[in-house]
Amino acid sequence: MPEDGQALPPFKPGQFLTFTLGIPVPGGQQKIIRCYSLSDAPRPDYYRISVKRVPAPPGSDLPPGRSSSFLHNQVAVGDVLSVRAPSGHFHIDRSDAPLVLIGGGIGITPMLSMLNWCLNEQPGREVWLFYGVRNGRELVMQSQLATLAEKHPNFQLRFCLSDPLPVDLAEENFQINGRVDVPLLRMQLPLKPYHYYICGPTPMMESLVPALAEWGVPDSHIHFEAFGPASIKRQSAAAVAAPVDEATASGSEIIVSFAKSGKQIAWRQAAGSLLEFAEANGIMVDSGCRAGGCGTCQTRINLGEVAYRQAPDFDPEAGTCLLCVCTPKTSVTLEA
Repeated sequence: MPEDGQALPPFKPGQFLTFTLGIPVPGGQQKIIRCYSLSDAPRPDYYRISVKRVPAPPGSDLPPGRSSSFLHNQVAVGDVLSVRAPSGHFHIDRSDAPLVLIGGGIGITPMLSMLNWCLNEQPGREVWLFYGVRNGRELVMQSQLATLAEKHPNFQLRFCLSDPLPVDLAEENFQINGRVDVPLLRMQLPLKPYHYYICGPTPMMESLVPALAEWGVPDSHIHFEAFGPASIKRQSAAAVAAPVDEATASGSEIIVSFAKSGKQIAWRQAAGSLLEFAEANGIMVDSGCRAGGCGTCQTRINLGEVAYRQAPDFDPEAGTCLLCVCTPKTSVTLEA
C-alpha cells in the first residue's frame, strides 16, 4: 500500500515491480534487487505480488533464497519497502482477440494479473488458462481460479500436472495429466487466431515458444516472459538482430575486453547476452532480474558500441549498458 495514501501509478497487467531489499547480514545490511510480477488487476490503493518461498536445494550447502526468505520471514505489516514504479514490456493487449494464458510454476503470477483484469474489464473476451506444475501441492490460488471458471462462461481453466501425487489422482483436482505443450493445445483449443501469453521456467519456454511458431502461430501472436528471457530465441530472431558494422560484415572478429578483469575474449554469437558471456568466462557481474528491468548489471562502456534487441525497461546512464540484454555491435571495452 502507498505510504503517503495517494493513488498508486497504474500498470499494465503482466508488468512487474522492482524491489531494493535490505537483507540483514552480520554487521549491517546487504542491498539486493529483485523483480516480482504484479499478480492482480490494477487498483489505485494497493499492489499485489505473490512470492514463492525458495528452500535450500536438497543435498546442497547452498542457503535458501535470500529475498523470498526475507519477505516471508522478516517483512511485517507496517514495514516500508523501496519499490520502483511498475514496468515491463510483457503485458496484455486491450483488443478483443481470444487469449491463451500459459503459466508454468511461479510464472502463473503475471497470468493472474492478466486474467483478473480481463474478467473485470472484458468479460465477453474468450480466455483460456493452462497452468502447469508438477503436482497439486504447487498450485497457487487453486480454489479462487476454479471459482472464476465457474462464474465466467468465457473462461476455460486447465490445471496441468506433469507428475501428480496419488492424492491428486484420487481427488481429481486437475484436468490434464501431463505438461503444457503444443499437442495438448491442438487437442484443447478450437481453430481461432489466439494470442498466446506465456511465462515460466526457461526449459518450458525453450520448447514451447519455437513449437508454437512451428505450429503456424504468427510471431506477433506469441508474447512471453521467461526467468531469463534473453535466452529464448524466436524463430524470427534473424529479422530483429542488431545491425552489424562494416568490420563485422567483412568477417573481422569482435573482441570483448573486460578492463577490471584484464581479459580480452573473442565474442561468440551463441553466448547470448554480454552478461552470460562474462559469466561463462569467469567474470562475475552483479545482476538481478536478468531481463533489463532492474539496472543491477549496469556497466560502463569505455570503448565501442553495444546493441539491444528491444529497449530495456531500466534506462541506463549515458556511457553505460545493461549487460543482461545487450550484445556487442563492435569490439567493446567494458569496465568489468
